[in-house]
Amino acid sequence: MHGENMPAADDRPTVKVAAVSWPGVELEPVATPPAGDGGGPTRSRRSRLLLAAGLTAALLAGGIGVGAYAYAGDVPRGTTVLGTELGGRSRAEAARTLRAELERRADALNAPLAVTVGEEKAELKPADVGLAVDVDATVAAAAAADAHPVSRLVGSRTIEPVVTVDADRLNAALREVMGDQGREMTTPTIIWTGTTPKPVYPKPALTVDPAAATQAVTSAWLAARPVTVPLVEKWPATSREEVDRLVTELARPAVAAPVTLTAGGGSVTIPPAAIALSLRFSTDDAGTITPRVDVKRLRTALGDKLTKLEVAPRDAGLTISGGKPKVVPSRAGRQVDAAALGPALLAVLPKAGARTVTAELKPAAPELTEAKLAELGIKERVSTFTTRFTGGLSSPRSQNIVQAAKDVDGTIVQPGETFSLNAHTGERGYDQGYQDAPTIVGGKLVPGVGGGVSQFTTTLFNATYYAGMEDVEHKPHSFYFSRYPAVIESTIYWPQLDFKFRNNTPHGVLIDTSYTAGSITVSIWSTKIYDSVKTEYGPRRNVTQPKTVYLKPGPSCISAAGGIGFAQDAFRVIKKDGKVIKREKFSWRYDAEPRFICAKDPNA
Repeated sequence: MHGENMPAADDRPTVKVAAVSWPGVELEPVATPPAGDGGGPTRSRRSRLLLAAGLTAALLAGGIGVGAYAYAGDVPRGTTVLGTELGGRSRAEAARTLRAELERRADALNAPLAVTVGEEKAELKPADVGLAVDVDATVAAAAAADAHPVSRLVGSRTIEPVVTVDADRLNAALREVMGDQGREMTTPTIIWTGTTPKPVYPKPALTVDPAAATQAVTSAWLAARPVTVPLVEKWPATSREEVDRLVTELARPAVAAPVTLTAGGGSVTIPPAAIALSLRFSTDDAGTITPRVDVKRLRTALGDKLTKLEVAPRDAGLTISGGKPKVVPSRAGRQVDAAALGPALLAVLPKAGARTVTAELKPAAPELTEAKLAELGIKERVSTFTTRFTGGLSSPRSQNIVQAAKDVDGTIVQPGETFSLNAHTGERGYDQGYQDAPTIVGGKLVPGVGGGVSQFTTTLFNATYYAGMEDVEHKPHSFYFSRYPAVIESTIYWPQLDFKFRNNTPHGVLIDTSYTAGSITVSIWSTKIYDSVKTEYGPRRNVTQPKTVYLKPGPSCISAAGGIGFAQDAFRVIKKDGKVIKREKFSWRYDAEPRFICAKDPNA
């Protein structure tokens, strides 16, 4: 063969092409040639190679033009969302196209969604539960769709839109539809009856599964079809068997014997009753039980036993000496490390036999130091109020008043803090030094422990009133007593009736009490911020006369002279910088106090 008849040399590089399957093309199957046939590849194999070679040739022949077509835009060609073609577009163009489609479907997407929860039916407005298509997130998902280079030319793919929903609002709406079909979970725990542990076994909630319900609602919303949300049982994480195990292995052994607590060279005994009061079985929202020792409850149960081991810190304080506040220094203490004691005690409670826990004593700093006290600005007397005793200092009633004054004397109320007289004194009983004296119960005077403390309450109320403190809670007596200022007075009764005031100034407040043979005085020390605080009274109105009531004579009968009833207003007028800055109205109506006579009714 002559050289001039040979084709010209091809200087293009050789391209190796792997076999591919053409999307959407079915190749006719060809019978496999007999064994030993020396023929080349089968027709099917040959066809695939030819197709691949043809495609490659087309790509090479088309050069940059075909490649640019295949990879044009951020979103692969053939990509649709909600039936709308987004392929071959930039992200911004795809977003505009998708928003246009959503606008076209607005009526359908905003239409109420029919929902069945259990057996109850309702309609939800998509906007009320935050249902919406996140256009930007959907376009991002479309752009990230995996597409083979060949598939970019002729393939297709559907991307589900990214739907947002306010899960809390949807769950609340579904629970409202559910109504009383559901039931709350009974979370397991262990409670105590004395020193006997009682198991509380778990019971499942009947409710909506939030995750499954959200998925069902979002799918139904896009498809514009009704959705059914079933009620499912949700069991607590702790089983009945686990509750029984905790009773057997922890609760019962815990109270089988006392525990010895040692610290700082001393020891105290923790009796089973104190263990039962402090061993708690807390349950979280999932129903998981966690046993723990509540050291605060343990302290309460032990009473003053820990004083054998500890030295309590003492806050800095103030006393009035020579007409001026004098600082009482603070003192550091040493207390049992509560954070370590709880786990240590819990660890020995399941054990049998003698049990001992060693506690560490840690320094305990006072809450109020001299430096902090100095910042409170307690430097002058801003108000004082005095009431007179009836019956002399030695009477039980007067002794109760003095006891309450001693309980409160020296109290410092921080800025913004609310003072409660009941919380400060606690229950006023015989053990706290209070005695029997007349008190008003059911509209008449009867003997009662702590009687007379209302007079101290009235004295304290007036002192704080004239200091300009904020009145939080008080209640005047049902009958008027001339020893008190009308309306501006207060009774107290444990635990229903209390007196509270709030220190609404930027300075600290010291309550200073004192008494003489015939009177009780309360003074408020702080920094004076008002020019004056005064009371202006309105006239008495709706005056009523007392009636006479005969009572059965006896030791519990207390006679009374009686008094008129009336209504009246009092106005607290507060001035600062020469101007009235506040005028507060206090109103009350007094019942006419009957004239109680301990004798048989002569007219009966």
